[in-house]
Amino acid sequence: MSSAPPTSRTGLIQALIACVFWGLMPVYFKLLQSVGALEVVAHRIIWSVPLLLVILYFRKNLVGLASALADRKLRWTMLASSFLIAANWLIYVWAVHEDHILAASLGYFISPLISVFLGRIFLGEQLSRNKWIAIAIAVSGVSVLAVQALDTLWISLALAASWGCYGLVRKVADIGPIVGLTAETGILFLPVTLFLVWLTFGAPPSSTSLHLGDDRMIDLLLIGGAMVTAIPLLLFASAVKKMTLGAIGLLNYLAPTIQFLVGVFIYNEALTPSHVICFVLIWISLAIYSTDSYLAGKAARKVHLA
Repeated sequence: MSSAPPTSRTGLIQALIACVFWGLMPVYFKLLQSVGALEVVAHRIIWSVPLLLVILYFRKNLVGLASALADRKLRWTMLASSFLIAANWLIYVWAVHEDHILAASLGYFISPLISVFLGRIFLGEQLSRNKWIAIAIAVSGVSVLAVQALDTLWISLALAASWGCYGLVRKVADIGPIVGLTAETGILFLPVTLFLVWLTFGAPPSSTSLHLGDDRMIDLLLIGGAMVTAIPLLLFASAVKKMTLGAIGLLNYLAPTIQFLVGVFIYNEALTPSHVICFVLIWISLAIYSTDSYLAGKAARKVHLA
């Protein structure tokens, strides 16, 4: 039996590290609980811009960014995706700060199924019988959760919808992941900078929240948000080129699974019977969806080779 090629193993390691990064993200943002969620996201955007520009410089891809921003249609697409990713980040950070990590993880479990549904509606992508079954089971799981956890269900649905719509917009945009994120954060740079200037000089002082300059550790964490954003994206973008899409698709569920475990075992969030039933149904639906996608891809490869 032959072993996996070195590139596949390297890709797997890179993807695993990226997913662990994303899975442990709640721990990072919990350390910033003394800072407002909107301010955390603003700093994440601002400090990401210079870091991403440096990365593009060393990857010799600044020309790609310039050509992308020169395209009028692509600029409008990036404007839409920038607001979607900012909304997603804001809801996520707020959810972590308010002890709703389980609700956030559920949102990222649901998002692949939302993406499938959006692809059917807006791109005309065909859904197999098994994918419809997977969506129906996921809807059943969400319905169960709505009975006992309606107050936090909106968090899951908002995260799933914003991430699914973001994926749809990025799918139709002809732009790479690093160049795309640089364009998105660049578009948001000026408004969030003005917001932080207002927060520093115009907003009334707050005795309950910290800002940049109030605490050295908080300062490092706010600035470090750029690294937390860029490192897993770079690793995952590299891994995608070395692995099959089926394997990448399955690994996408590792991060929300880690977040789920973090919420339950580290931060002791309440796990109700409706949560358990909902998550079990979501995992079943994802298993059906992933198996169907894998088999469809395998069949397509056979036809191509024939």
